Amino acid sequence: MIKLYRHELSGHAHRVELFLSLLGLDHELVDVDLVNGEHKQEAFRALNPFGQVPVIDDDGTIVSDSNAILVYLAKKYGTATWLPEDAEGAARVTRWLSVAAGPVAFGPATARLITIFGAPLDAERAKTIAYGLFDVMEQELAGRDWLAGTAATIADIAGYSYIAHAPEGDVSLEPYPHIRAWLKRIEGLDGFVPMKATKVALAA
Repeated sequence: MIKLYRHELSGHAHRVELFLSLLGLDHELVDVDLVNGEHKQEAFRALNPFGQVPVIDDDGTIVSDSNAILVYLAKKYGTATWLPEDAEGAARVTRWLSVAAGPVAFGPATARLITIFGAPLDAERAKTIAYGLFDVMEQELAGRDWLAGTAATIADIAGYSYIAHAPEGDVSLEPYPHIRAWLKRIEGLDGFVPMKATKVALAA
């Protein structure tokens, strides 16, 4: 059984949990105490020297970094729908994995990090990045249902968690009907599991 080392409020960890569920793979969730620094201890650094969740242990194969895990799972357990084999299709997906590691991480993910965990970061800059990203996504999703093709791919899974929870970082999704429709399509996939909401989200 695959072990997923995660924190329940981590969007990076949730994207892996979501994909495991969509693939119908049996897995065990192992909570890592980020608040008390468990991820920086020697035992966890043996799994990931960077001291970050998520990490998976697939019968002795250790993979860290959420996007790398998505690629691993897609190649080992998924179909070509999740990660196309052709050059053009693979490039479309990889483009959005880069977006997930860039504008998503520095935009809605950072804004949420500030409001939920009190991270000493620039909230206005994070919101500016988030809205710039959403403006582009809204235009692209106006012409198609999914980010990188005619069906859901790991590009959609990589983007979902932090974008769906953007309001927790005081970033509104209200002006973006195509993004909200895209989120609903992901939530309608067989096997979808939500990420835990926070009090910030419930109060918004």
